[in-house]
Amino acid sequence: MTSTPAAQDATAEAPPLRRVQLWGYAAGDAANNLAFSMSSAFLLLYYTDVAGISAAAVATLFLLVRIFDAFADIFAGRVVDRTMTRWGKFRPFFLFGAVPVLGLSVAVFSVPSGLGGTATLVYAYVTYAALGLAYSLVNIPYGSLASAMTQRPDERAKLASYRMIGTASTIIMLAFVVAPQIEGSKGDPAQFQRSLTLTTLAFLVVGVGLYWFLFKTARETVYREVDHVSMRQSLETLRHNRPLLMLCGGSLLFLLAMFSLQSVQAYYARDVLGNANYLIVLTILSAGAIFAIAPVIPRMVRTLGKKRSFITFGLIGIVGSVGITLAPPDRPVLAIVAFGVMGIAIAGVNTLMWALEADTVEYGEWRTGVRTEGITYALFSFTRKVGQALGGAVAGFVIAAGGYSGEVVRQSDEALWSIRLAAGLIPAGFIVLAITVIFFYPLTEKFFAQMVAETKARRAGGTPAPDDATG
Repeated sequence: MTSTPAAQDATAEAPPLRRVQLWGYAAGDAANNLAFSMSSAFLLLYYTDVAGISAAAVATLFLLVRIFDAFADIFAGRVVDRTMTRWGKFRPFFLFGAVPVLGLSVAVFSVPSGLGGTATLVYAYVTYAALGLAYSLVNIPYGSLASAMTQRPDERAKLASYRMIGTASTIIMLAFVVAPQIEGSKGDPAQFQRSLTLTTLAFLVVGVGLYWFLFKTARETVYREVDHVSMRQSLETLRHNRPLLMLCGGSLLFLLAMFSLQSVQAYYARDVLGNANYLIVLTILSAGAIFAIAPVIPRMVRTLGKKRSFITFGLIGIVGSVGITLAPPDRPVLAIVAFGVMGIAIAGVNTLMWALEADTVEYGEWRTGVRTEGITYALFSFTRKVGQALGGAVAGFVIAAGGYSGEVVRQSDEALWSIRLAAGLIPAGFIVLAITVIFFYPLTEKFFAQMVAETKARRAGGTPAPDDATG
């Protein structure tokens, strides 16, 4: 077996994570979101108001390309599971993938002027699909890395919290940078195009530095018996991993809610509340909630467990979603409060998702004897991409049905109501379904501790897993 950078004593405890490693992990997701959240939050608006693509055509594009992205995650998961280098299994992808993913983000937000309608649509499909593939080859290793850095639940909760701090920092920064561009370029798409191209070029430089920091600080310490995982081993592990499948189902439903809201948040600020600069306030409250929630998550996990905490935050999200829809447009303070409540829910659930996904890696190893971080995280990320695809498509189709047009400055009452629905009541319905699925999630903290102990004892005694998939 190839020697790996992971700890070679099968029963040894990995050392506690250092603070610089936590911040390095946060930097990685900050870099990821320079591409991911930029497209989630602003690409629908960019395509309709600058590139001149209809809302319905963009909704179809999002659906098709993001489903392609989801399958790209599965491909990336297999690439990761088969990889082992002198730098480890995951770290090389940050070193070599930074420039492609951030460079393609520049291309996505730089549709050439003068193209005909068909050529513009083809350019959009090709560049956005290429960005999705490049992003998968960076994000799947990044998400998989957490389960290889530590097996301690409290430390994984810290990693998940710091990850969300990186996400929130980028999302808030995007609001401060892009919202004034939206407000200042009303009726002038050429000006908006120039500013977005320069902005994404700056993100390319910053993002490469953030990925380098992650590469230098991350360490893979969890012991693995198999470095190069076969396709059969990957599929066997997934087949036996019921907690993973249930987590994917519940997460998909919550993500439909989150991405529907994110896709129309800029429209809500500009058209419903009447000023695109409200996006800064909405984003600070919604994304900034993670700074208040992150320190609380490890304590909630110890007290309630991950499952009950997920359900608690989901209930909070229902309240926020309903408030976003029903808040009177002439009283923006009510909408702002509702976005803050929804931000608490999104921050909590997203943080818990990452910690829960890492736990399902241990379940798969306990059942089969093989650690498959890559394909396990890939299936979870597949779920996130499908959620992004369907959530963005739902938002696009809803505002299209309401008569939204990027060619007018003031939208009709029907169009404004459709934006409020896509931001509020529709997400609330998806959250109700997500809570229902997670209610039956089987992997408790007590069961997790038992699994880890049994796996270590099995390694020490050389006994096979309950369902041996190593052959």
